[in-house]
Amino acid sequence: MPHANISLEKARVDLTVIVVLVIALALFFDFTNGFHDTANAMATPIATGALKPKVAVALAAILNLVGAFLSTEVAKTISNGLIKEGDGGVQILPEMIFAGLIGAIIWNLVTWLFGLPSSSSHALFGGLIGAAIVGAGFGVVDYSVLISKVILPALVAPLVAGLVAFIATRLAYAITRMPASSAQSGVRGRFRYGQIFSSSLVALAHGTNDAQKTMGVITLTLISAGLLPAGSGPELWIIVACALAIAIGTYSGGWRIIRTLGAGLTEVKPAQGFAAETSTAATILASSHLGFALSTTQVASGSVIGSGLGRRGASVRWRTAGRIGLGWLITLPASAIVGALAAFVATLGATGIIIDLVAGIAVIVTIFVLSRRNKVDSSNAISEVDAATIAVRSPKATRRKRKQVQK
Repeated sequence: MPHANISLEKARVDLTVIVVLVIALALFFDFTNGFHDTANAMATPIATGALKPKVAVALAAILNLVGAFLSTEVAKTISNGLIKEGDGGVQILPEMIFAGLIGAIIWNLVTWLFGLPSSSSHALFGGLIGAAIVGAGFGVVDYSVLISKVILPALVAPLVAGLVAFIATRLAYAITRMPASSAQSGVRGRFRYGQIFSSSLVALAHGTNDAQKTMGVITLTLISAGLLPAGSGPELWIIVACALAIAIGTYSGGWRIIRTLGAGLTEVKPAQGFAAETSTAATILASSHLGFALSTTQVASGSVIGSGLGRRGASVRWRTAGRIGLGWLITLPASAIVGALAAFVATLGATGIIIDLVAGIAVIVTIFVLSRRNKVDSSNAISEVDAATIAVRSPKATRRKRKQVQK
């Protein structure tokens, strides 16, 4: 009996350690989600000069924090929807969730390194699905939830957002139709002020959707460890921790992806920026209300492309759009493969967990070291973007900005 008690106590200690590790890793993923997705809200207002770069990311961080408290529907989709529950509860161990998070984080950082606005959400889903299949078989995933609340929104939401942005951009330019000189110096330039509101709405909407995904992962972990009953929603401390993690990540910038969305897809003017942000926010808020765990990155990219198509004379850089589209297609399976590999190693027990942890840290450090070779921050992420906004500035500001661009 004493030996049995010792074994039971050891099992409890091991479970506590792995749960703590999973929670820490989940919050780090939330942090990477924040800086990976800052561009969704703030790339276009930075591009048009509506907000200064550091002010923009600070505002996005605050609103992501607030948005995280407004809904928990998406968190419930992940904690008790995507992974099936059996007679003994959720059919996935904390070790598998740990492995899935490693897959999600690595893919997030790889795409960030290349400035590719891929989906943090799909990276998370892919990592969890790959790990869950290794741990409990293909039947552990509820494919009806995967299709209805993840894959279909991923296909439909960017198209809807792009169409709305296209129509809104057309309307904005039709309403303000006037001689070019007046349009450039007056009314259309004032759309930049509207962008402060619309981009803030996108940041708030992002908090209502993306922060909840990490809440759902932590809740799923606690349910799988028997620390919460099946069907539970996120507790208050989980909501607070995830809100803070994504807000801090957002404030760190994510400048590489801001450069891609702000200038890489199309030249953004104030009117079309306002249209893109409004359509992005509307799509995300509707999806959060319905519990759809969609990719805010895909919605924002679709809106920017739609706004580019909606403005006469604008050109969409389809080569960049194609790279982004390819990233969308491979994100879920690529992160699932990494998550599955990490889960396979984790089946070795404590040794496997240590190997996963060390390997994951090594990859993360390597990516950050590589990123320093071509550093992108607030001082150089918008050099090309600022050049695109010359048309809506005063002649004096235009001459000054041209000189800066030429340098």
